[in-house]
Amino acid sequence: MSEEMAPIDPWLLAKLVCPVTRTPLRWDTTRQALVSDAAGLAYPVRDGVPVLVVREATALS
Repeated sequence: MSEEMAPIDPWLLAKLVCPVTRTPLRWDTTRQALVSDAAGLAYPVRDGVPVLVVREATALS
C-alpha cells in the first residue's frame, strides 16, 4: 500500500505543530487532514493551506 503525499510542502509539514499541545502533526491520508494524536484533533488543509484553528478541527473518533 502506498502512502499518499500531503498536499503541503514536506519541509513545512516537518515544522508544523498542534496549536493546543505544541506536538508535531502528521498527515492522515484517510481523513485528508493534519492530525494531532496528543490532542485528538484533525486539522483541515484547504487549497494546500493548513487551517490550524481549533474551532475548525474535528475530533478523532
